[in-house]
Parts: sequence; C-alpha cells; structure tokens
Amino acid sequence: MHGRGSGLHKIGVSTAHQIIVLQFSKYQGAGNDFLLLDGRGLEDGDTAYGLTPAAVQRLCDRRFGVGGDGLILALPPREGGEVRMRIFNADGTEPEMCGNGIRCLARFLADSDGDAPGRTWQIETLAGRIVPELQADGRIRVDMGTPLLDPEAVPTTLPIGPAGLPQGQIEVEGESFAVAAAGMGNPHAVIPVAEVAAVALERLGAALEVHPAFPARTNVHFVQVLHPEHLVMRVWERGAGPTLACGTGACATLVACHRLGLCGRHARLDLPGGSLEIAWCAESDHLFMTGPAEAVFDGVLVPGLIALDGVASGAATTTAAEGAGADGAAAGAADAAKGSGGGLDCATACVHGCVRPEACPNAEARARVEALLGGRSLDELVAMASNSLESRTRERFERELGRNPGG
Repeated sequence: MHGRGSGLHKIGVSTAHQIIVLQFSKYQGAGNDFLLLDGRGLEDGDTAYGLTPAAVQRLCDRRFGVGGDGLILALPPREGGEVRMRIFNADGTEPEMCGNGIRCLARFLADSDGDAPGRTWQIETLAGRIVPELQADGRIRVDMGTPLLDPEAVPTTLPIGPAGLPQGQIEVEGESFAVAAAGMGNPHAVIPVAEVAAVALERLGAALEVHPAFPARTNVHFVQVLHPEHLVMRVWERGAGPTLACGTGACATLVACHRLGLCGRHARLDLPGGSLEIAWCAESDHLFMTGPAEAVFDGVLVPGLIALDGVASGAATTTAAEGAGADGAAAGAADAAKGSGGGLDCATACVHGCVRPEACPNAEARARVEALLGGRSLDELVAMASNSLESRTRERFERELGRNPGG
C-alpha cells in the first residue's frame, strides 16, 4: 500500500442489503471540481465501484448527489507508470484527459501519501503519460506534452489554415465564427472574440460542441486578448457544459492564439475560477501548465447513492479501513472475489442479477463478505470510515500548518 494507506476505503458491500460505504475526497482546481476515489490498492478498481454513467451522474448531481464537474479514479498502472487516471465527466462520459483534473489528482496523491514539494508522478491517461510536479507554494506544475495540430489527431474536419493549425468558419445558431482547433489528447475549438463577457456561452457552446466539424464532439473556448501575455477565456466543456476552468483548454487556447499571432509562448490565462500559467517551450514543443489544486472536503457516500449498477451480483472487493481494526476476513474476501470467474464477466453479465445462481463463480466470496458484514451494523461501518476521514483531515491540516507556520 501507499504511505498512510489508500485515501479511499471501501468498507464493505452486502448485496443482501444493498449496503455500500465508500470514502471519497473532493478537490477543486481553479473552480473545476472533482470527486476523487483511490483504487490504487485494487486490482479490479475499474469495475469494483460500479461506476456506470448513471452512477456518475448521480454522484456529480449538485442537488441530489455530492456535486462535481467530474469524477476521478486513481488506479494501478498498466504501462509502466506509477498510477493510472480514469476521469468521467458529469454526464458519465469518459474524456481522454483533463488538466485541472490531473492537478487535483496529483494534490490528492500528495495529501494521501504525505509527499513533499518536488514530488513528481508518472500518470497514465487515455491521452498518454502526463507528469505533474508538486511546487513549494502548493500549486501543481504539469508537463502536458505536445499539442496536436493535425486535423485527424484533434480530431476535426477543419483543414490546416495559414496559421499552421486547423482553421475555418463555422456557423451555429445563425452566427458565424472563425474557429481554430487544437488537440491536447482531447479536442478543443478556440474562438477569439472582442469581449468574452458578451458571449452567450450556454447557447453557443452547446451548439459548437456537437458541430459536425468535430466528429468526437469538442470543448469550446471563447478567448479575449488583453495583452500578449494576458488572456481571458470562458469554457464550455464537452460532457459537462459551462465550467469555471479547463486546463487542457487553457493549453489549447494559448497554442491557437500564439499561432494566430495574438500572444506569446507564455501567458496568464484568466478563467472564471482563477488563473493558470501556460508556457509553450520552443525547444521541446511541450506545454507546461501551473495552477492551483486544493482539497475541499472528505466524505463518506451514504448507502444507495451509488446503486450497485456495475458491481457483480454479490461479488465484492473489501479492504480494511485504516485504523479501524477490521480483521483478516476482509482481505480473505477480497482475495476470494478475485478468483476464477469461469469466463463469466459478472460486472456486465450480472447487472440485473446473478445469471448463474446454481454455480456462481463468486458464491464463496459473497458468503465470506456477508459473514464479515453480518456482525457489524451500518453505524459501525460508517464510524470506521469516519475515523479514517478524521485522521486524514488532521494530517492534511498539520502539513499545511508546517508549510505556512505564520498562517
């Protein structure tokens, strides 16, 4: 395990009573907020939480759930990195990358493991490996890699224009816009305007996101140039709508504006949620983003907020809560749950109930988990998670106090 142990403790699942107690953390980067779940200790973390699109939508709903622009899973690596990131938009779709999200993940890992400034992480994403670094002031600097300016890589049907990136006129809602496109592992449409405050973002962003010129849909950014080193932008994120910030979007916006002759290779970009510093290195062609990432709160999801949509009927992965005194039966149940499934993918085949009740490959694991939970009340399970949350919050406070002794 890692340092203090996982920031998320999946205390238990009992399909007999549909009980799930799940610890999470919420972080925000320039107002772009995410729910963080730590599955680094779970071999089957991709499926263990039952995060179907419907479940993600429930969690990210700001009235009926926790609320957030998205949800991030920290998972074991697959391609030689240290950790793998999966991110889901509030609508349940899975984008390739998110700049604000990866900063929040890095800060979450640092808080969970007690890492000091200078720590870097090799994080696997659908857009390739990304390397964030914890700065002395608490901000996160991220090597975002190189921009994608080939139309097929963005992807977009816009042709390469005179500025050396995809360009063209796009008409939506009775208006015509000069659009430049760039990819950061995910697609971005950048539109310079005279005044971003005057843009009807919800109407135009929604239409531009699904324009046929962007076959995989696109993030949309309206940008106003105040100075060659100072830009102001507003964001419509694919799958999330208007958000307070977008890290990959800020990078794509600087690239597009630089190629259009509107700004230099280094600029401050002001977004509704705060400012990001973006630098495009001429030698390496890499983009570097520096910005805030801060903890908002830790919590425990109440039973029922996540229905067990994608969890095998009765098959559960259970790990001991930190300092909770859970006995070895939890680890044994987790090991048994990983046993042979006889070729049956319970996470998908058994969504609506066990399809092989007469010879369920996870029957033994289910029985051991239910035996473990049978002697504990729901209040006891919640108390176990709460004790871990209190410990985590205290350690974070002590680290912040040590970083700012006069604060």
